[in-house]
Amino acid sequence: MSMSASASGRESDLLQRLRAARVIPVLRLAQRETAARALDLLIEAGFRTIELTLTTPGALELVADLRQRTDPDFLVGAGTVLDLDSARACIAAGADYLVSPCLVEGLAELARAHGRAALIGGFTPSEVRAAWLGGAAAVKVFPASSGGPSHLAAMHAVFPDIPLCPTGGVSLANMADYVKAGAAFVGVGNNVIDQSALAVRDDGAVVRHARAFVDLAASLA
Repeated sequence: MSMSASASGRESDLLQRLRAARVIPVLRLAQRETAARALDLLIEAGFRTIELTLTTPGALELVADLRQRTDPDFLVGAGTVLDLDSARACIAAGADYLVSPCLVEGLAELARAHGRAALIGGFTPSEVRAAWLGGAAAVKVFPASSGGPSHLAAMHAVFPDIPLCPTGGVSLANMADYVKAGAAFVGVGNNVIDQSALAVRDDGAVVRHARAFVDLAASLA
């Protein structure tokens, strides 16, 4: 299935903007207050999109707040969406795109019906193909660290028309390798946050560390 067959309109625009961003910070933290601070610091670092996982306490409220206080060009993502009820709640909160680590039947159709995009997880060739045929705007190759850039390159060789987003273990040290292997864009988990600096409220250090990902992404565009 070609990209034009699987994505159209708003969904296609969202995908193009994620491609342009090159990197999605994926925020998964144990405390709501810490997550709220981290969101502000990631925005200060220059990110134009953030995915907040539903495993974060108060995630829906944080998604809604982020959507309300950022401009329309900023993309708000909701991650670890495992069922349609959660997906509907994320859409109601204002999420622009929904991310799942696995196949969730009906998720892509629900997202598209509301002008959103769905990034569906897959690791094996069969899973990647199933996610794409199920209507995913892009396939989240997860966990990327299990196969590394060589695994992604093999997936890209077999499915050159499927936008692939490796997530899980992506770092400053290997991000360029994933892009060279064929990633349309990458998801960076808590590697994007200097956890020790965040813990001691050294906001400057957190911003500098996160900005390095933004700068690297810009150099790879």
